[in-house]
Amino acid sequence: MKDEHKEKGLTRRAFLSGTAGAALAGAAGLSMGCERLQPASGEPPEQSSVPGTGAQQSRSTVVLVRDPNVLRPGRKPDPAILARMLDDALAELLGKSTDDAWRALIRPDDTVGIKTNVWRFLSTPSELEVAIQERLRWVGVTEDRMSVDDRGVRSNPVFEKATALINVRPLRTHNWSGVGSCIKNYIMFSALPVSWHVDSCANLGGLWDLPNTKGKTRLNVLVMLTPLFHGKGPHHFQAKYTWPYNGLIVGTDPVAVDATGVRILEAKRREYFGKDEPLSVPPKHIRVAETKYDLGVSNPDRIRVKKIGWMDGVLI
Repeated sequence: MKDEHKEKGLTRRAFLSGTAGAALAGAAGLSMGCERLQPASGEPPEQSSVPGTGAQQSRSTVVLVRDPNVLRPGRKPDPAILARMLDDALAELLGKSTDDAWRALIRPDDTVGIKTNVWRFLSTPSELEVAIQERLRWVGVTEDRMSVDDRGVRSNPVFEKATALINVRPLRTHNWSGVGSCIKNYIMFSALPVSWHVDSCANLGGLWDLPNTKGKTRLNVLVMLTPLFHGKGPHHFQAKYTWPYNGLIVGTDPVAVDATGVRILEAKRREYFGKDEPLSVPPKHIRVAETKYDLGVSNPDRIRVKKIGWMDGVLI
């Protein structure tokens, strides 16, 4: 990774390669010697909008980053490439150097919950969890103030005290809500998750108003390495309905992130089926999250998708 300018003190790259971080970086398989991916356009960086500030009148920016080599044989992620993709996307999103972007996102005194997803057919990659934890350590967050969890978040002491959340999960079709994506990923913060399944899960945006989530999310990462674009039934999975898209969608606005992911799924379904093939359950909760909960922007005309890295088969 090429830092855009040197900072005073220890840089993120020096931390990961130096004595203090060498063992951790080696365990994570991280390598910061890669060049930063360049935007597809020559446009200057743009700050994304912040949820809860009049989203229905605002615009949002998300970053789509892809790399043709991120998946090894067997579709196992390459830790170094995946970590670099995350760094590049965050730097592009915030319009800062990678070091400054992580400092802007998380403070040393934050208590950080990394909300992942453990669905056995398509879970959050452990390589991505490790990369995020490494970056929190570099910022200065201590081990006792960070945790990775999914189904145990309500009883996890770190999540109970969290001042910041990082929301990261893969995109897939879903029998009850149309898609499982960033908005729905907070359902385990509810004492009664099944209560959110009414009306095609239309009110999932309300999860973001719960006391243990409201105003805490700093970043959403929708994992697009091998999305599931078709399926029927609550736990349906067939590998033939996944494909190596090799990407991440990153943003501060979960609605814009999810809406962008759905556009890619829809394009893939058109390509695969040879016609428009709507999802069996419309993901209405994404639109409702904007109009009822003011959580973000769902209209593609008001979402700027900044694409960096590999462009073949981008579908958007």
